[in-house]
Amino acid sequence: MSENTNTGALVGHIYTGKVLKIKPFGAIVSLPNSPPGLVHISQIANGFIQSVGDVLNVGDEVDVRVVSNDVASGKISLSMKDVPQRFDPYGEEGDEDDEEGGYRYDPPPIITAAAAASFEEKFKSWQKLSNERIAGINRRNKRNKRR
Repeated sequence: MSENTNTGALVGHIYTGKVLKIKPFGAIVSLPNSPPGLVHISQIANGFIQSVGDVLNVGDEVDVRVVSNDVASGKISLSMKDVPQRFDPYGEEGDEDDEEGGYRYDPPPIITAAAAASFEEKFKSWQKLSNERIAGINRRNKRNKRR
């Protein structure tokens, strides 16, 4: 059995790596002077992505931050979130043909703080209405039991 020499990837540091494999749950990315690491699908982008293949392709060069490096198990967790990428994932017109990477996917809209607050207000309103309806049903059921 070979000795684990997983010492190259320092937690918190940003490295440039190449996508080696695409899996349903994430992408395996090579790292310099270190074994490859996993970028979980939840760590690829800030928004929702249906499939890893919608954003990344085998051979793409990406910048990743090392989230954790478990020397004992040899597992390295990586993140692309909040790391400036070499390509603009939001693209601009004409980027589709850019050989350097360019436009990768049509990202979901970014939820602003105002939209999130609006959702919270709508949810609270719905929750209040729902609780009132349930209370009415419970009162009606109690009345029907007495009869």
